[in-house]
Amino acid sequence: MSESQSNKPAVRMIEVDEEVKDQRIDNFLISQLKGVPRSLVYRIVRRGEVRVNKGRVKAGYRLQPGDVVRIPPVRMAESVRSTPNKRYMDRLNQSVIFEDERFLVLNKPSGMAVHGGSGISQGVIETLRAARTEKQQLELVHRLDRYTSGCLLVSKKRSALRILHEMLRVNQVQKRYLALLGGSWSRDRIDVKEPLLKNTLKSGERMVQVDSRGKKAHTEFRVLQRFQDSMLVQARLMTGRTHQIRVHSAHLGTSILGDEKYGDVLLNREMRSRGLKRLFLHAESLEFCWPGDGESRYFKAPLEPQLKALLDRLKKESQQ
Repeated sequence: MSESQSNKPAVRMIEVDEEVKDQRIDNFLISQLKGVPRSLVYRIVRRGEVRVNKGRVKAGYRLQPGDVVRIPPVRMAESVRSTPNKRYMDRLNQSVIFEDERFLVLNKPSGMAVHGGSGISQGVIETLRAARTEKQQLELVHRLDRYTSGCLLVSKKRSALRILHEMLRVNQVQKRYLALLGGSWSRDRIDVKEPLLKNTLKSGERMVQVDSRGKKAHTEFRVLQRFQDSMLVQARLMTGRTHQIRVHSAHLGTSILGDEKYGDVLLNREMRSRGLKRLFLHAESLEFCWPGDGESRYFKAPLEPQLKALLDRLKKESQQ
């Protein structure tokens, strides 16, 4: 990439090269504006202060070689630079399931956001970048909700990020989740193909609902174990919409236990008294074939002890 130089804050013009081909403009800006909150990045895109080839673009625009990106001067007083949280660093280092020169897989802890913003100074990706200063191309391949635990892919090279994004796009990455749902179904397998529409409330909170105007969404559910008033299911994502498993579960009348956004208030209160202090949604595994390898790669993230203990308790209760 070529860039105009200046010793003081000024507009920057950057010509895109092959290395960042197909990267979203929002992710590109985040990598260029180190320490700047994501909310500010989206604001300058929305206002039209960021231009590509002299034109306005949306946050999802994918860059192409030869594109010229205009980045406005950003007042660093608006950015939030925080000292890396050592406790977060230690937890993430202990959560690495697999790592090679192309990517790493984490068992993301529940309660840890994948990125900073909306009042969160730092998340998984910011902490990893701070802990691994020699790795300058760490990027999230996909996202997990803050209170969802489990397998999270992080690329270490732009070339790896492009490959993984393409595999996700054509559904060549199998993602399976474990969820504890309230209630029961008469069948052991259910496919949900209800479209999902994303809305943002005045408070800024994101809400998703089943709506014919929404985007195509497909979740495959399979019952693994039944308890007295709940069931453990495996959910396989065939599409990757925001809050997809949570909304599809609630649509079936069997919301995920511990879900404070889409769940049942009374059931959640009852489960808290029995030891469930979080959303019971866990990204259990990832499976894919790296192009050219011909070998299936399978990664599994173990459940945290709290969730295991709850399942053991529910099993004993159902046998009494």
